[in-house]
Amino acid sequence: MNLKLMSKIMSYKVEPLPNSVADLGEAPHWDIATQNLYYVDIVNGKLLRYDFNENKVYHCKIENVSVVGFVVPVEGEPNKFVVGAERDISIVEWDGVSETCEVVKVLAQVEQGDEIYDGNRFNDGKCDPRGRLYAGTMRYFGDHFEFRRGKFYKYNGGSMEVIKDNIGISNGLAWNEDTNKMYYIDTADFNVKEYDYDFTLGELKNPRVVIDLKSYEGRDKLLPDGMTIDAKGYLYIATFNGHSILQVNPKTGKIETEIKLPVKQITSAAFGGPNLDILYVTTANIFGQTQPAGTTYKITGLGVKGTPMTKFKLN
Repeated sequence: MNLKLMSKIMSYKVEPLPNSVADLGEAPHWDIATQNLYYVDIVNGKLLRYDFNENKVYHCKIENVSVVGFVVPVEGEPNKFVVGAERDISIVEWDGVSETCEVVKVLAQVEQGDEIYDGNRFNDGKCDPRGRLYAGTMRYFGDHFEFRRGKFYKYNGGSMEVIKDNIGISNGLAWNEDTNKMYYIDTADFNVKEYDYDFTLGELKNPRVVIDLKSYEGRDKLLPDGMTIDAKGYLYIATFNGHSILQVNPKTGKIETEIKLPVKQITSAAFGGPNLDILYVTTANIFGQTQPAGTTYKITGLGVKGTPMTKFKLN
């Protein structure tokens, strides 16, 4: 390895989840109450559920939806989920077992009425620890680095408030309540940004680049994708073209550990399991990749624990 790392010696185990392949897996969400991992297959408009107790994955095609960017359970509404369905923020009802599910309500729409946004779709989305939904868009096809036509939004009582524009590929999100920080990835920037975050108002300001992955020695333009955070505040950054999850200390910007996986396109990660000490990782098999690319993996033995993920508060 020719990266300038401060590596920790770790003994971890990487195992595939059964029947977990997605063409473009993304946006894993661990539901503590039910011990389920939810995630999406973006390009096939599917929701997936991994049942920890059964060690089984269930698949659901959302009727009349071609692409879905993220999924988050709705607080107090069993079998209901907020999803980024094309350019809609919608509520989907799914019993977790049936092979089809449906949109029961559209909460908000974005980027309507202007043909320059016709090729856009929602990508990653997540709720902050107060249950506020943040999500962003990207072009479905084309050069995301030259034509930056995506936007980053916060759901605000029936509409989507624009937080940032000129976005290439809106991606990873994480929050640290201990330090009042929010972390955000626009893949087209090749970096991870940190913001001062007001948890009472849901406002972010004062961006700072935590780590720039464009020119690490020995690597050419690593693409940061999804992201999660552990209980000590370390970030876990999926590299779409790098076969790995990078554990990063946001205070120093140093890569502490590189967690290697057997496939190239690593899309996101979330901590789960009864003790929040299993790292679940989604992957993709697009652009000429073949299986096991697209498999969802569990990583044990890291010796760290994550932070609980928050459901969407509709009201």
